[in-house]
Amino acid sequence: MEIILKQDIPNLGYKNDLVNVKGGYGRNFLVPQGMAIIASETNKKIRAEEIKQKTHKEEKFVKEAEDLKKALEVVKLRIAAKSGTSGKIFGSVNALQIAEALKEEKFEINRKMIDVDGDSIKELGDYTAKIKLYKNIHAEVKFEVFGE
Repeated sequence: MEIILKQDIPNLGYKNDLVNVKGGYGRNFLVPQGMAIIASETNKKIRAEEIKQKTHKEEKFVKEAEDLKKALEVVKLRIAAKSGTSGKIFGSVNALQIAEALKEEKFEINRKMIDVDGDSIKELGDYTAKIKLYKNIHAEVKFEVFGE
């Protein structure tokens, strides 16, 4: 029996996939639970149109993410932190401070999208943060932590 999945199902497929399953599994479980619909000709045409629209939207998101990546990779941030004479910082620099520094440079980046090695920085110096912009598009932002 051919069905079209309406959501991701582990070990079976992803949303809008066309899959073959045993008749009982499709009719008695997947369709009544709202996880799938029977793959009639009409439903196949609707699926094709949805995939076409999704692809078009995704291309737009990918292009925007690539443009943002290019803009972010030329930026060099400077983050001030109070430190001792040995170069150790009082406290730490984490994703929140990097997000605020990016906001000052006119980039609106959610702090949860920023990945700093070791989760926080405790010494002065030059570092790199990785920012997840889209599914597999990441930008690397260089920043310097200096003492006040």
